[in-house]
Amino acid sequence: MKYVDYVKNNPKGYWFKRKLYGWGWTPVTWQGWALTVCYLVLVVAAALTLDENASINDVSFTFALPLILLTIAFLTITYKKGQKPRWQWGEEKE
Repeated sequence: MKYVDYVKNNPKGYWFKRKLYGWGWTPVTWQGWALTVCYLVLVVAAALTLDENASINDVSFTFALPLILLTIAFLTITYKKGQKPRWQWGEEKE
Protein backbone atom coordinates (compact mmCIF):
# COMPACT_ATOMS: atom_id res chain seq x y z
CA MET A 1 0.00 0.00 0.00
CA LYS A 2 2.91 2.31 0.72
CA TYR A 3 4.03 2.10 -2.93
CA VAL A 4 0.53 2.86 -4.25
CA ASP A 5 0.34 5.94 -2.02
CA TYR A 6 3.77 7.05 -3.29
CA VAL A 7 2.66 6.69 -6.92
CA LYS A 8 -0.66 8.47 -6.38
CA ASN A 9 1.00 11.41 -4.65
CA ASN A 10 1.85 13.22 -7.89
CA PRO A 11 0.83 16.89 -7.57
CA LYS A 12 3.19 18.02 -10.36
CA GLY A 13 1.76 15.51 -12.85
CA TYR A 14 5.00 13.66 -13.58
CA TRP A 15 4.71 10.88 -16.15
CA PHE A 16 7.59 9.08 -14.43
CA LYS A 17 8.48 9.17 -10.74
CA ARG A 18 11.68 8.09 -9.08
CA LYS A 19 11.75 4.45 -8.14
CA LEU A 20 11.18 4.00 -4.44
CA TYR A 21 14.31 1.87 -4.14
CA GLY A 22 17.34 2.25 -6.37
CA TRP A 23 18.00 4.60 -9.26
CA GLY A 24 15.70 5.28 -12.19
CA TRP A 25 12.07 5.91 -12.98
CA THR A 26 8.78 4.09 -13.05
CA PRO A 27 5.77 5.17 -15.15
CA VAL A 28 2.94 6.52 -12.99
CA THR A 29 0.45 8.00 -15.48
CA TRP A 30 -1.22 6.62 -18.57
CA GLN A 31 1.09 8.78 -20.69
CA GLY A 32 4.16 7.27 -19.07
CA TRP A 33 2.82 3.74 -19.54
CA ALA A 34 1.86 4.47 -23.17
CA LEU A 35 5.35 5.80 -23.92
CA THR A 36 6.96 2.75 -22.31
CA VAL A 37 4.74 0.32 -24.25
CA CYS A 38 5.38 2.18 -27.53
CA TYR A 39 9.13 2.03 -26.91
CA LEU A 40 9.00 -1.71 -26.26
CA VAL A 41 6.82 -2.35 -29.33
CA LEU A 42 9.22 -0.38 -31.54
CA VAL A 43 12.25 -2.26 -30.15
CA VAL A 44 10.57 -5.61 -30.84
CA ALA A 45 9.57 -4.42 -34.33
CA ALA A 46 13.19 -3.46 -35.03
CA ALA A 47 14.35 -6.87 -33.78
CA LEU A 48 11.88 -8.62 -36.09
CA THR A 49 13.47 -6.93 -39.10
CA LEU A 50 16.70 -8.85 -38.54
CA ASP A 51 17.52 -11.53 -41.08
CA GLU A 52 19.50 -14.59 -40.00
CA ASN A 53 21.63 -14.32 -43.15
CA ALA A 54 22.44 -10.62 -42.66
CA SER A 55 26.02 -9.45 -42.31
CA ILE A 56 27.18 -7.56 -39.24
CA ASN A 57 27.02 -4.27 -41.17
CA ASP A 58 23.38 -4.90 -42.06
CA VAL A 59 22.58 -5.63 -38.41
CA SER A 60 24.16 -2.38 -37.27
CA PHE A 61 22.01 -0.33 -39.65
CA THR A 62 18.76 -2.28 -39.32
CA PHE A 63 18.79 -2.84 -35.56
CA ALA A 64 21.55 -1.11 -33.60
CA LEU A 65 21.10 2.38 -35.03
CA PRO A 66 17.29 2.44 -34.58
CA LEU A 67 17.70 0.95 -31.09
CA ILE A 68 20.16 3.67 -30.09
CA LEU A 69 17.97 6.44 -31.52
CA LEU A 70 14.81 5.05 -29.86
CA THR A 71 16.58 4.74 -26.52
CA ILE A 72 17.92 8.31 -26.69
CA ALA A 73 14.43 9.61 -27.52
CA PHE A 74 12.85 7.54 -24.73
CA LEU A 75 15.36 8.69 -22.11
CA THR A 76 15.06 12.32 -23.22
CA ILE A 77 11.29 12.24 -22.78
CA THR A 78 11.49 10.44 -19.42
CA TYR A 79 14.00 13.02 -18.19
CA LYS A 80 11.80 15.94 -19.28
CA LYS A 81 8.50 14.44 -18.04
CA GLY A 82 9.78 12.81 -14.87
CA GLN A 83 11.32 13.65 -11.55
CA LYS A 84 15.05 14.22 -11.59
CA PRO A 85 16.70 10.82 -11.11
CA ARG A 86 18.76 10.04 -8.03
CA TRP A 87 19.54 7.15 -5.75
CA GLN A 88 16.69 6.55 -3.32
CA TRP A 89 16.19 4.01 -0.57
CA GLY A 90 12.56 4.28 0.54
CA GLU A 91 10.38 7.31 0.99
CA GLU A 92 11.90 10.69 1.74
CA LYS A 93 11.82 11.74 5.38
CA GLU A 94 10.13 15.08 5.94
